[in-house]
Amino acid sequence: MTLIQVVVLALIQGLTEFLPVSSSAHLILGSKVFGWPDQGLVFDVATHLGTLFAALVYFRKDLWQMVVPWLGEGKGDEASRRLGLTLVIASIPAIVAGGLLFGWVEAVLRNVRIIAYATIGFGLLLWWADARFARSKGMDGMSLRAGVMIGLAQMLALVPGTSRSGITITMARILGFNTDTAARFSFLLSIPVIAAAGGYGVLRMLLNDAAIDWLQFGLAVLISAVAGWLFIAAFLTLLQRVGLVPFVIYRLVLGVALLWLAF
Repeated sequence: MTLIQVVVLALIQGLTEFLPVSSSAHLILGSKVFGWPDQGLVFDVATHLGTLFAALVYFRKDLWQMVVPWLGEGKGDEASRRLGLTLVIASIPAIVAGGLLFGWVEAVLRNVRIIAYATIGFGLLLWWADARFARSKGMDGMSLRAGVMIGLAQMLALVPGTSRSGITITMARILGFNTDTAARFSFLLSIPVIAAAGGYGVLRMLLNDAAIDWLQFGLAVLISAVAGWLFIAAFLTLLQRVGLVPFVIYRLVLGVALLWLAF
């Protein structure tokens, strides 16, 4: 990879990982437009680490509140303990499915047309859920059952173009949660999944004895981390002002652009 390719694709990954617009679609679009080859395993691992750092830093206080109740009797509060347990259990379906189906997904579904159709189709589903189920439950209404349902929906993100945050926010809206809670739970739920994906990538690197340009690796981690952190904050602010519809419209335009490139 050239330095320009590393910078651009790391920026794209960081900017789109947490938005409901599909990071896969953007990486494919960027590569097609500039004629770049697939970014490869090492780059994927670097950007997974970067976006993981972004989420850990941004939600460090929330995460600490979930950990404290497990440190000893009388520490923290029961609601935070339940939320932490819900996140762990809700993460299991996507992690297991990812481990079992990763090879098949890479071989069969990583196709421009599939990504385009998924970008459009799941974008319309997000619009429908946001319009049809405009309710107002907050994080205190996040039961284990609701969390598991969102976690099951997260498995659909294995289909490139779906958007992990997009499908989890969609399910949270269907279950009646307000947009801020849907987005925050989606971002918190991303942490175990991104950590698992990054860990699996590191294992593959070690087994394949992958060649690593440490300068490019570190740059990809840094750029995706900073971009990811900034866009978590920006997205949560934008949600309060404009809602989800602009992101749906953007997905439709992006999907059409990918179809144009595919044909």
